[in-house]
Amino acid sequence: MNYEGADKTLVCIDCKEEFTFTAGEQKFFTERGLMSPRRCPTCRRKRKAQKANEQFNNF
Repeated sequence: MNYEGADKTLVCIDCKEEFTFTAGEQKFFTERGLMSPRRCPTCRRKRKAQKANEQFNNF
């Protein structure tokens, strides 16, 4: 992904809502070689909490 310096509107693959991928976030992701996010911040938090809960329950 190329950092272009402008905010982008993306659509979450989970909730289908639009969210803003800010220029600063794009720069952060690009500098670290990461792909653009596919989930909105809310769905990312939910998924992270769900994974943490699953790991906790496996112990």
